[in-house]
Amino acid sequence: MTKILIVEDEPNMVSGLRDNFEYEGYQVITAGDGVEGLSKALADSPDLVVLDVMMPKMSGLDVCKQLKAKRPSLPIIMLTARGQEVDKVVGLELGADDYVTKPFSIRELIARVKAVLRRAQVLPKEQDRYAFGDVEVNLRSYQVTRRGKPVDVSGKEFELLKYFLCHPGETLSRDRLLDDVWGYENYPTTRTVDAHIVHLRQKLEPVPDEPRFFLTVHGVGYKFVG
Repeated sequence: MTKILIVEDEPNMVSGLRDNFEYEGYQVITAGDGVEGLSKALADSPDLVVLDVMMPKMSGLDVCKQLKAKRPSLPIIMLTARGQEVDKVVGLELGADDYVTKPFSIRELIARVKAVLRRAQVLPKEQDRYAFGDVEVNLRSYQVTRRGKPVDVSGKEFELLKYFLCHPGETLSRDRLLDDVWGYENYPTTRTVDAHIVHLRQKLEPVPDEPRFFLTVHGVGYKFVG
């Protein structure tokens, strides 16, 4: 059963969300402040987190930042109050997969949850580890090493790398990468995809200017050849 963690300090909101998600067949766990939310997200292994921005003890933005640093592939949907445009942008930059503005339709939130879960591609357990060249990727511990030494990758770089590993040999357009990895439209632009590809090449390619693994398909997008 898919497990959803709701991090929200308004009891009525929590009760309503729990009832609706359980009706949809999800297992629900809850946390009433940011510190408890971070702890449960790391200890209870939810499949997705619904996270309010305005939280006691630790803000939702700080929770998102720490979660994405420790579990980059954990999907997070932020809940923001109307007018908090800056919070939306910052949350997305920190790695949130989507956001919903209060007040919202529960049907809209459930639809977004289903869409984000569909995008959360998970490899079979026997493929938790993946190697190409002198690079090893552990999808369970979210670690990347090269020649046995840890490589520092951001949460979104890891998600992009994982997506390539899940789709070896496929030509992936920038728009598809934006939709499936970033998970929202219009922000950022396709240039963000290009910038993240550059970063992956610099960190993982033997000769970044002559890539062997992350290939450009001119006029279309990119292809991973491992």
